[in-house]
Amino acid sequence: MDDSQQPDLVEIEAWLMAVADGRETRESADRWAHIWVTDGELCWGDVEWWALNLLHGIDLRAGPEAGFLHDDDQVRQWLTELQARRSGRRATPSV
Repeated sequence: MDDSQQPDLVEIEAWLMAVADGRETRESADRWAHIWVTDGELCWGDVEWWALNLLHGIDLRAGPEAGFLHDDDQVRQWLTELQARRSGRRATPSV
């Protein structure tokens, strides 16, 4: 995708998966999502907007010397939930 074309849910999911797998940093995912979240000219579906906003802020920390606000398990849960929403079903909560 070039930077002038609005990403679809497949691309948004790919970014979330890349963070979950460690192939992309949280910082790079946040910067990528920031571009799209702050573009007031675009229209988003509910699932796309929800997932994009997960990425925008994925690098937030719980405090100045603390770890990430949302840990790796949470990121994987978001990915599972996104995949469930894409297929039109509810995600099964992890126990």
